[in-house]
Amino acid sequence: MQTIITTITLLFTTLILQAQNTVEVKMINFDNDKGTAMVGLYNSEENFLESGFMYKKSKIENEMATVIFTNVPDGDYAVSCFHDEDDNGKLNMFMGMMPTEDYGTSNNAPANFGPPKWIDAKFEIKDGETKTFEINL
Repeated sequence: MQTIITTITLLFTTLILQAQNTVEVKMINFDNDKGTAMVGLYNSEENFLESGFMYKKSKIENEMATVIFTNVPDGDYAVSCFHDEDDNGKLNMFMGMMPTEDYGTSNNAPANFGPPKWIDAKFEIKDGETKTFEINL
């Protein structure tokens, strides 16, 4: 009986410890303090920029904002953020193609002739790490 209890305890401890990563996102160079900073944490190439794994928003102060994602499981992720200057909850686009609000991604991945690519924005996190990104909007 003691062996079963020990095994179950070790299993739960392992599962809990796997989800103890932290991702901190610091955004700089907002044009102003109006609106909100919107941030998405994505866990696959298939849902990148479409359907986030976690979302957070932050007040902008002194043209900077910070959000922290906690209890992030081990894996590959990417971050995307934008300045929701008019607080409508979405990234405004000109003619449905070009963003009219500032945006950025992890690794400051470039957006050349289209949205940033997963491969340029992705990072790995594991073993209780804390990753900090400074994203220049």
